[in-house]
Amino acid sequence: MSATASRFLLRDPAQVKPWEETCGQIRCLIERKDGAAAEVHQVHIREAKLHYHERTDEIYYVVSGEGAMRLDGEEVSLRPGVVVYVPRGVRHKARGDVTVLLVCIPPGVFDDIHELE
Repeated sequence: MSATASRFLLRDPAQVKPWEETCGQIRCLIERKDGAAAEVHQVHIREAKLHYHERTDEIYYVVSGEGAMRLDGEEVSLRPGVVVYVPRGVRHKARGDVTVLLVCIPPGVFDDIHELE
């Protein structure tokens, strides 16, 4: 379910149909077409593909689960509450059983995915 007004947007993840994408099962909560300054997605990650973005910075906030993320060859642990900032150009992928809130700045990340595997 979504409700929009001239000043705000409200979207319930339970009402958004998920689909498979490079990082895993994704629910688009705020999209480019919404006209916001950023995109926000809920993503359930098991085994993402290694990729990077030329124009998009990403912020991952781990909501639940545990796993790891590889960032330009360096591995970091993921657990609830962890935040990871991934600047454009950084090759990255996550694995485990992790649900994240992903903020993409600027909007348009789906036109800026460059898979490496």
